[in-house]
Amino acid sequence: MKYYQHKLSYGANNTVVAINNAEVAKIFEGDTRSDIGSEAEKMKFANQINDLVVKFIRLEYNRENNWEMLVMERIYPIDFRSIEVEKREVIFSVFEDELYQLHKNGFVHRDICRPSNISGEKFDNIMLTQSGIRLIDVGISALEKQVGDKIFEKYTEHELKEVQVFKQYFLNR
Repeated sequence: MKYYQHKLSYGANNTVVAINNAEVAKIFEGDTRSDIGSEAEKMKFANQINDLVVKFIRLEYNRENNWEMLVMERIYPIDFRSIEVEKREVIFSVFEDELYQLHKNGFVHRDICRPSNISGEKFDNIMLTQSGIRLIDVGISALEKQVGDKIFEKYTEHELKEVQVFKQYFLNR
């Protein structure tokens, strides 16, 4: 496996590195099987609706490493088990409302339950922060205007089932 300085995580196609205390970059090098422009557009779309999805900052090119980079806010997760169940119920309720807003406006995340990386765990794309639950990695997300009503509806139905699985995990672990 290739060494990346300041590596935070990696998935099947990309590595995420820390740029500084406020920013991270998802690296696109070679044939990553993912589209940096599409991912940036989906992230920007979701960011206009609410704060559930990690914030897009910019696209950048690193000449030294020959990397295209999707720069986004750096999120510092906290362990949800340090928060009382009653508070987690409120946090989860806000999460559901924000997810519903995204769906209503034509965005579906599509990666709630699957591990975000090769050695990952379920729900790796969901992080609890000081400001609530946040979603990362919109690589396989979909916009209704791109996939059409029927496919979007199918994706949304599946995601809502995954959310119920996450709810049990989040509230009962």
